[in-house]
Amino acid sequence: MEKFYTLFFVAGIGCFVIAITLSMVFPWMTLHSYHDMEFQTLEQLAAEPSKEFRQLQEQFPEAFDGAFGDVSPESYAEALQLGRDLYVDQACWHCHSQYVRVVSNETQRFGPPSVAQEYQNALNQPHLWGTRRVGPDLTREGGKRTNDWHIAHLVNPKDILPNSVMPSYAYYFEQDGTPRKKGFALVTYLQWLGTTYKEAAQ
Repeated sequence: MEKFYTLFFVAGIGCFVIAITLSMVFPWMTLHSYHDMEFQTLEQLAAEPSKEFRQLQEQFPEAFDGAFGDVSPESYAEALQLGRDLYVDQACWHCHSQYVRVVSNETQRFGPPSVAQEYQNALNQPHLWGTRRVGPDLTREGGKRTNDWHIAHLVNPKDILPNSVMPSYAYYFEQDGTPRKKGFALVTYLQWLGTTYKEAAQ
């Protein structure tokens, strides 16, 4: 009987050692793969202003000039950072995740599962993976809709989607729909989402 106890004891110690080893090795392998990925700074992300940012300047020249001046990497970086800050401040990430999971047919609704490289940049850290899915996933929102769509949706979501529970952000816009500085920034950030995935896929 003592032989069995000894055998079980040795087997238990062996399984414990294997578990501890694997719990150290797998995280190390994951972190090591992250270190091999290039981290993009805000300046790198904003090096080439998007066409949607340029379109905002063309459509609302006076308001845009008062908010950001000329279209440049510097003004684009400012708009992106301010837009992300607003997205966090207004708790948009509570209802809109930025992470396509491999469950509940998410890949059919939002495309391929998210990959680590999408989050290796200044605008995705800390991650905004979300706490629940009240609204659609926005991780690859950029370029799916026009600036006008985003402006109308932010001013009064129910005008665009009658069943929406999203609150209005009309205070970021003038009465005629012209964006104020924060309106420009929020639309710019939404139109940026997903560009890192496109770059990762190339």
